[in-house]
Amino acid sequence: MSRTLKAAQPAGHTGSSSPAVRATVENIIDDIRNRGDEAVREYSGKFDQWSPESFRLSQEQIEGIIAGLPRQVIDDITFVQNQVRRFAQAQRDSLADIEIETLPGVRLGHRHVPVSSAGAYIPGGRYPLTASAHMTIITAKVAGVPRVAACTPPIRGEIPAATIAAAYMAGADEIYLLGGVQAVAALAVGTDDIAKVNLIAGPGNAFVAEAKRQLFGEVGIDLFAGPTEILIVADEYADPFVVAVDLLSQAEHGPDSPAVLITTSEELGQQVITHINRILPGMPTRDFAGPAWENHGQVLVVDSLDEAYALADTYASEHVQILTREPREALEKMHEYGALFLGEGTCVSYGDKVIGTNHVLPTKGAARYTGGLWVGKYLKTVTYQEVSNKDSSALLGEICGRASRVESFEGHARSGDVRAAKYAGADLAWAPQLAAEQL
Repeated sequence: MSRTLKAAQPAGHTGSSSPAVRATVENIIDDIRNRGDEAVREYSGKFDQWSPESFRLSQEQIEGIIAGLPRQVIDDITFVQNQVRRFAQAQRDSLADIEIETLPGVRLGHRHVPVSSAGAYIPGGRYPLTASAHMTIITAKVAGVPRVAACTPPIRGEIPAATIAAAYMAGADEIYLLGGVQAVAALAVGTDDIAKVNLIAGPGNAFVAEAKRQLFGEVGIDLFAGPTEILIVADEYADPFVVAVDLLSQAEHGPDSPAVLITTSEELGQQVITHINRILPGMPTRDFAGPAWENHGQVLVVDSLDEAYALADTYASEHVQILTREPREALEKMHEYGALFLGEGTCVSYGDKVIGTNHVLPTKGAARYTGGLWVGKYLKTVTYQEVSNKDSSALLGEICGRASRVESFEGHARSGDVRAAKYAGADLAWAPQLAAEQL
């Protein structure tokens, strides 16, 4: 049984579930379908004060942007991208093509085939998420996607130089300085200037998430994402100051970002609340972190770590951080999370920015049924079949005929019948004269 030291406010209907957001996104998508690049340019000018002759950056423009960045920025991007690429390659290497022989001459197999094109959406706005370029583009390229088109918005009319550099260094084949619903719609439906893609990946605000939702089916997507979430499981051995700092590190993503602590120590829980109240007023991002903590922050006390893990699973949180004496226990005890961060030496911010695992993760309970973005999202696992042994084909044909007629699929049955007749001399009761002439 849990005890509440700090409760969240009752959840309301926000973000992509808002009727106003749905209607706005639907209208923009329909307009872009009808007017193409003209509509894209109008919305970009309206929302981002950006309406160039071409949204696609040329090679010369990209090289100039990169040349203007400090060497340290380039070196840090290189370091982080090496981490992401190494982990993505290990994931790809774990996915083997297979082929087995189930009967003489009957070979069944599957292959992992990359989608032919992908769109990488890299958010901008108040926080230009440069790291999202690594996560969406490198992962696609390691999967073998031949064409990756990256979109990122200008920031108050300015070019986000580090994001452009990251997208180029990650291997993007096309880079468009374009954001919002207009970017997602252009990638999904295609315009004269922006060829459509087969899959779109990357985080975004409520409007971007709703655009992906409405376009899903016409184009593939990675997952539906909502506000960033953090949940920390801590025992009496955790450092309350570290817990407080880590909770606020994710609360600053936005005013609707949940930050939850589940602990076996009431003393620690109280100390964490005290630290947060002291830290928040001095945070440069307090206008986001403050409302997030006030309205969506929770501190719950439980009697045991087993109870803590079970309670944490009910949240199916995007990020779960384990600050206990034996953090690796959570690998066996927990099942519902987007990503797990074990021990004080790591943190969610490492996952967001530098460590190499992907930061595009499920939110709003979606971790109950899906993981986050990874190499496999850009791959289609497709099967093939081959039967080169006539006896095996005749056997399968006889069984196919019987099995199909149980389901009243006469056409299916006849496909099996003709092979049983051709390879083993079985009678074709439904067409004896035709069989005699053809087989």
